[in-house]
Amino acid sequence: MTPGGAGVAQRHDQSTGGPAGLLGIGYEPGRAPGARAAVVDGPYGGNDGMYGPDDTAYGPVTAARTGDDGADPGTPDLGAELASHTAEEVLADYLHQQSADFLRSLRLHRESGSDAEGAGEAARQLRRAARRISATLHTFRPLTEEDWADQLRSELGWLSGTLAREQACAARRERLMTALQRLTGRGPERGDRGDRTGRGERGKRADRTTAGPTTSSTAAAASSPSASSSTSPSDPDPDGALSAGAARAGALLDRQLTLARTRAHSAALQALGSSRFHAVADSVAVLASEAPLAGATAGLPADEALPPLAEQAHRRLAEAVAALPLSRAGYPYNAAALAADQRQDAPWHQVRMLVRLSRYAREVIAPETSDLRLAEAGRALEWHRDAAEAAAAAAAAARTPRIAPATAYALGVLHADQRHEVEAARFAFGRVWLPRTPDRKG
Repeated sequence: MTPGGAGVAQRHDQSTGGPAGLLGIGYEPGRAPGARAAVVDGPYGGNDGMYGPDDTAYGPVTAARTGDDGADPGTPDLGAELASHTAEEVLADYLHQQSADFLRSLRLHRESGSDAEGAGEAARQLRRAARRISATLHTFRPLTEEDWADQLRSELGWLSGTLAREQACAARRERLMTALQRLTGRGPERGDRGDRTGRGERGKRADRTTAGPTTSSTAAAASSPSASSSTSPSDPDPDGALSAGAARAGALLDRQLTLARTRAHSAALQALGSSRFHAVADSVAVLASEAPLAGATAGLPADEALPPLAEQAHRRLAEAVAALPLSRAGYPYNAAALAADQRQDAPWHQVRMLVRLSRYAREVIAPETSDLRLAEAGRALEWHRDAAEAAAAAAAAARTPRIAPATAYALGVLHADQRHEVEAARFAFGRVWLPRTPDRKG
């Protein structure tokens, strides 16, 4: 492996200190408890392995309910199923299984050839296994050979983050194009054709009687995010400003995100052919037959050694959730998420990481049960992350030099729409995590 070059990969399109800044190995000032992340990337465009086939049908729901103040009293007793096993047996069995899945997915990726769909599915399964190995080595770190485990964990983070970027760009493009279609009432294909021929915007400008009297009302609507997002998808744009700019906005986003996807694809191919990746694959192959466990782990009863570490991961999650403004997020249309500020998004992204760590820890010690609340909370936070990154992409496109005012207007409406999605995701997370919606006052 490459010494010192491990570390957790940073998203290529974000600056350190925002969501990407949370993905490093060390603790950062001002972050939520448990900020030492184990896995960097997340599923884009749906389930993508975080909620895989094993999660499609929930088992018995064993999640502890929260109190009225949102505090979590802790996880249920998960040690009963471990009484007849040692910690070494349970950890080794889980790591062997995930390592075998990793190697199987790698073989399928190599055999996929020109089958882009097959290669994409194999890459998703590869990342799924890598995330679980990395999270297990993180949560149960005191029971492993820490130096070896830390090196492998950081290298898996690099690999998983590299493979995630291409799919992230594709999912973000699809999300933004769908939002434009919803906001304007027409498909992106029509908008692209209008933009290429140049007739779309000129045709709108030619209709003087429609565009003239309503220019001031359009500007007022653009300045109000709630007004822009409340427009019915079936209602035509009253003055044509949004429709006129949507075609060029869609073309601009398509160019930028397609270019980013192409670069991410090239980076993934380069990574899969590098000596660094082959070193990671060799380490996982060793892990498939011999887990890097500390010598003292061999004789420890599983029901005594594993549940406390899983409960510690859950405790960090509960503490991070307690720091979120759930009381305000529990009110619909609270407008708290409309400001595009990475600092306000960062704690929510961190909770998403901790939800994943808690879920994977439960998979190790209680593989036959599922926690419905953790699964639903994870979905809400994935929705939150996707909307926040889509809003950032729209804002970045709006900063492109020398774009038409109508294009900037459409991108601004799109940005506000995605920030409303961020607010809705926070509301959904609060309804899942808290026992009830906070009472309204006044």
